[in-house]
Amino acid sequence: MRDLDWKPLALVPLLALLVLPFIGSVSTWVTLTVAGLAMGMIVFIIASGLTLVFGLMDVLNFGHGVFIALGAFVATSVLGSMADYTASASLWTNLLAVFPAMLVAMLVAGAVGLAFERFIVRPVYGNHLKQILITMGGMIIGEELIKVIWGPLQIPLPLPEGMRGALLFGDAAVEKYRLLAVIIGLAVFGALLWVLTRTKVGLLVRAGVQDREMVEALGYRIRTLFIGVFMVGSALAGLGGVMWGLYQQSVVPQMGAHVNVLIFIVLIIGGLGSTTGALIGALLVGLMANYTGFLVPKAALFSNIALMMAILLWRPQGVYGASR
Repeated sequence: MRDLDWKPLALVPLLALLVLPFIGSVSTWVTLTVAGLAMGMIVFIIASGLTLVFGLMDVLNFGHGVFIALGAFVATSVLGSMADYTASASLWTNLLAVFPAMLVAMLVAGAVGLAFERFIVRPVYGNHLKQILITMGGMIIGEELIKVIWGPLQIPLPLPEGMRGALLFGDAAVEKYRLLAVIIGLAVFGALLWVLTRTKVGLLVRAGVQDREMVEALGYRIRTLFIGVFMVGSALAGLGGVMWGLYQQSVVPQMGAHVNVLIFIVLIIGGLGSTTGALIGALLVGLMANYTGFLVPKAALFSNIALMMAILLWRPQGVYGASR
């Protein structure tokens, strides 16, 4: 099986080990590495939704960013109404506010995704150029609606009290929130992999991509399954938006458009449509951003573009890409 190819799996530890001599200090390297992995996991959660939509539905949704911003802004409203929980120094009390905020953000983003698929995406199935144009227009409209509801200015989204600060591992300081981001990212990856490979729903969706007519002839409604996939992809973008907003500790209506660049770099590196490839691409992007930001700050802006070019020179279809 192609997904068992070990070479792409070695890229993340290889990059980390190659950078160690240039950083010099092991404690600094550990801090930067965990920070990079946390950033990568957040980007993966965001990108995983788009990976599902493209890999299973063949839809290039350039409006994915609107669900990121929507999830983040919904979280500001939910967390703002739970000040007693977020002000507590107990991490467990903080989670009683953060997890409901994530759940509400996912539900709202999923519901808006349903409308987005029905009125914007459905008329352009099968035409990638029209998909790009109309979904970008949908994102612009979505950003303006967010401005109408929450205003056009930046809104702070501070970390709950118990998630601030760092844990010490020897001389290395690792921020609490970054560890939480890694755990949530791994949980999302495991859940997606299990659903797609071990459940009947995942089997039907993958079969519908390969031979839609045959699956429909067996009595299954592929259209309904695909709508569900789009809603799940939108909900994951909403979850990622909450985590990215907490990572940046502020939200703006244009944040989804800003993150879109990273998302598509991740998808291209991973191979369009591969969940495992998206994870590897996201981790590489997160590590590269943190390492270059520390070693060569002026190169941080284009380091991920250079990374993408290097990967494509090695594997033109991405690390786990499949020809279409």
